[in-house]
Amino acid sequence: MPMRRDRDLARRRPRPNPVGLSLVKVLVIGPGGREHALIRALAADPYVTDLHCAPGNAGISRDVTTHQIDAQDTEAVVALARKLGSELVIVGPEAPLAAGVADALLAAQIPVFGPTQAAAQLEASKAFAKNVMAEAGVPTAMAMVATNTQEAAEALDSFGAPYVVKDDGLAAGKGVVVTSDRAEALAHAQTCFEAGGTVVIEEFLDGPEVSVFVICDGTHAVPLAPAQDFKRIFDNDEGPNTGGMGAYSPLPWLPAGFVDEVMDRVAYPTLRDMESRGTPFTGVLYCGLAITSRGIRVIEFNARFGDPETQAVLARLKTPLGGLLMAAAKGELDDDEQLHWRPETAVGVVMAAENYPESPIKGAPITGLDAAAALEDVSVLHAGTTTNAEGEIIVDGGRVLAVVGLGADLHSARAKAYAGVAAISWDGAQHRTDIALKAANGQINIAEGTH
Repeated sequence: MPMRRDRDLARRRPRPNPVGLSLVKVLVIGPGGREHALIRALAADPYVTDLHCAPGNAGISRDVTTHQIDAQDTEAVVALARKLGSELVIVGPEAPLAAGVADALLAAQIPVFGPTQAAAQLEASKAFAKNVMAEAGVPTAMAMVATNTQEAAEALDSFGAPYVVKDDGLAAGKGVVVTSDRAEALAHAQTCFEAGGTVVIEEFLDGPEVSVFVICDGTHAVPLAPAQDFKRIFDNDEGPNTGGMGAYSPLPWLPAGFVDEVMDRVAYPTLRDMESRGTPFTGVLYCGLAITSRGIRVIEFNARFGDPETQAVLARLKTPLGGLLMAAAKGELDDDEQLHWRPETAVGVVMAAENYPESPIKGAPITGLDAAAALEDVSVLHAGTTTNAEGEIIVDGGRVLAVVGLGADLHSARAKAYAGVAAISWDGAQHRTDIALKAANGQINIAEGTH
């Protein structure tokens, strides 16, 4: 069987490795579903020969060796990378980036894929990101920064309903309230103020949302296939915001030339502005976009791969991921790089714990994982999981798993993903039933004149 795997990997090589690598030792930092997707993609890269994750989760530990360290402890991360002889460290979550893990690795002369603490402000501070976009001429929503209740009230009245109120700092995708209830909007702002923060209040953007991940080396950039995620906890986009309940890629309803426009109007101007500030951006520039009646608008930037979009996007990527990310880390990306993709569509459905997103109930044993993973064109990626004393895999977080199906079209990919979901169970498990449904039924419309 290993011989066959080697032949399969060899056939999948689309071209010589872009940075001339033969053996690459990679360490992935992070505990979640995004990191499991990265691990799976890197394991399929013939240039990656040694693969570790810290801290990982119960699913990741089935695939590679995991190390129990605090991902935000810069000294611990550097020490582990040195111990393993890592030639590339990939930082998954936003919190370690904001804590300066990439800076510490660079100081230790260890190649890292992920922005410095200063560059990660594009995500860590929405006010900073708005300033960059203003200077770079990047189209985005009009916004005001408020530091107290009176300023917040004035900004809300200036823009009118629907109201959009964002915590200025990191909030794991859950610091945003979009509501037509002025009192609710003001209450969210007050909660942020009481926690010692500020808020950004924006005009509401109409139109469908799109996520585009752009691999950057500080100067050059290569886009991945667009995806769409689903932030609300319940079907029909109802209930509170979450970190994301599912995603799909590619998006058949996007207009031709969409990605080129994102690169020309959003990604490259942002990279140029960051470089001019002396804080070049290396890593993933996650462009959260709205396709409005007035054209593309940036909703937000993130400084890392999005979760759960990564699970769907990387399920289709054929280009070796390790070589691509190493090229970015070393400043050797080629703007004209043509990535290779599987022709299938990917749909990922998140299974969440009981009482998520408020106070997830942990500890329930999970059954059916092997049965789901055995289904054709279905993969199960772990996020909030661990093992108990009996060796059972149990719930250990809010978003527990992402089940990804690959199919010839959205209907087929949805059917496979939900077949995998149906095979898995635990007490209180919840998931949305409508991931990618509107797109599959051709119900997503883009206003004329937006492109």
